[in-house]
Amino acid sequence: MTKSNQVYPTDLNDTQWSLLRPYLPAEAATGRPRKHGWRAILNGIFYILQSGYSWRMLPSDLPPWQTVYH
Repeated sequence: MTKSNQVYPTDLNDTQWSLLRPYLPAEAATGRPRKHGWRAILNGIFYILQSGYSWRMLPSDLPPWQTVYH
């Protein structure tokens, strides 16, 4: 289990990410490119679930709360 890119204890490590990645939608060939990746969004969701904070209290180094909530 590797811990690269982990800022918070709830962040996905590389092993967990490699297991989840195949189940997420691929990049669309058309349309606007994503501003935030799936990994950052999932890290925001796991942060909220573990901490019990409200959506608006999501730290600023994670994607905006509206993006994570949606």
